[in-house]
Amino acid sequence: MANYKPDLSCQSKFIPIDFAQQILPGTFEYALSRIVDKHLDLSPFDKWYDNDKGGAAAYPPSVMLKIILFGYSRGLVSSRRIAHACETNITFMSLSGDEQPHYTSIAGFVAKMKDQIEPLFTQVLMICDREGLIGRNMFAIDGCKIRSNASKEWSGTFEELERKQAKLRRASQRILARHQAQDGLSEDELHHDLKQKEKLDKSADKINAFLATHKEKRGSRKTPVKSNITDPDSAKMTTSKGTIQGYNGIAINDDKH
Repeated sequence: MANYKPDLSCQSKFIPIDFAQQILPGTFEYALSRIVDKHLDLSPFDKWYDNDKGGAAAYPPSVMLKIILFGYSRGLVSSRRIAHACETNITFMSLSGDEQPHYTSIAGFVAKMKDQIEPLFTQVLMICDREGLIGRNMFAIDGCKIRSNASKEWSGTFEELERKQAKLRRASQRILARHQAQDGLSEDELHHDLKQKEKLDKSADKINAFLATHKEKRGSRKTPVKSNITDPDSAKMTTSKGTIQGYNGIAINDDKH
């Protein structure tokens, strides 16, 4: 009977770690670390950290940039997940110099420094692309429906919107007729009806303004296509979770990521 050595892959082990030896030349993380340390101008961040005369020391912008961009390259787009990786993943530990920022520090850095971060990320990606560290052969492309910030209730063809506008006008007129027919309404009833009439008129005016300033869309068969008053570029789409008002986006993977 064969006698094999045991599999200890799930066994914890205490060993001395040289973080510098974990970032191997030729990898994305090596290029990222070197670019951030040697080639990027990080001086615009200094004015945000005027704490040399008081306050706690801040995490270096170079550390935050490394762990955030490396996290993005590994599909980690959550501050909590990046913070957890800095505590458990040897590559993140090496990039950060074993700093372990709290997730609120990571989130705050991204929120406050987004204008400074974006051009630096672009520089890093352009350099890595030039060095062949980012794949360029597409092997997967798929549509993904994205919900827009617009209500389905404001969608319809121009004919449907015109009918809805007329319906709102009629409802507003009925409220006015009720006032004229019933002089004995209480102040609360009067206030409620006037608010309702104002809301109906506002909705009808919104539809009227849209119809006056937009042209009706036509599909490939020259038939009218539903428009949305709030977001004219979005459309009604059927998904596995029902119908949404949104866009059809494209998700792409390449041979490396």
